[in-house]
Amino acid sequence: MVSSPPSSSPPSPVYLPDGDFDLVKILIVGPFGIGKTTAIETVSEIRSLHTEEPMTQAAASVDDLVVDGKNTTTVALDFGRLTLPGARIVLYLFGTPGQERFRVIWEDIAQGALGALVLVDTRRLGASFEVMDLVEEAGLDYVVALNQFPDTPEHELDLVRKRLDLEEHTPLVTCDARDRTSVLNALRTLADHLVSRAGADLS
Repeated sequence: MVSSPPSSSPPSPVYLPDGDFDLVKILIVGPFGIGKTTAIETVSEIRSLHTEEPMTQAAASVDDLVVDGKNTTTVALDFGRLTLPGARIVLYLFGTPGQERFRVIWEDIAQGALGALVLVDTRRLGASFEVMDLVEEAGLDYVVALNQFPDTPEHELDLVRKRLDLEEHTPLVTCDARDRTSVLNALRTLADHLVSRAGADLS
């Protein structure tokens, strides 16, 4: 089922900006229930698109359904758009399913992407390695964002970096997928990182 966030009235259309802007495809990735759909819905300047279906007991035999209170799952993609005027970049945001059984869809969505924002939950860091492996196999630069849930314990970023075995050049930030400014800052960090890495590749 394709759905958009409910609204009392249709939002005003947000058109692409005039002038010379770079159009960049970005993935929002992470394990099941990490907040990918929420992040895109929170930050998108257009009405975001979501493909969610109710979870069934049949999925319990193939998915690691460990997120309390979650009764739907993305089965294809989430989509949103965000303009960064200062950087003259338009980000096309694609959220990917978090379960292994959707790997083929993940690989299709990753085609043409320049980078990824990897959402991580410190309560289940082990669930993030498979996703980071997929991102690295696709040759994408990425930023890791620790999504702040209400009961998330605080950890030193250096300790989390060590446990995730991140490269020194990979940014690690905190993020609240429910807060627009927080998600925006994480995406700005990713945009800056991609520009920096592109410069390093050319030097």
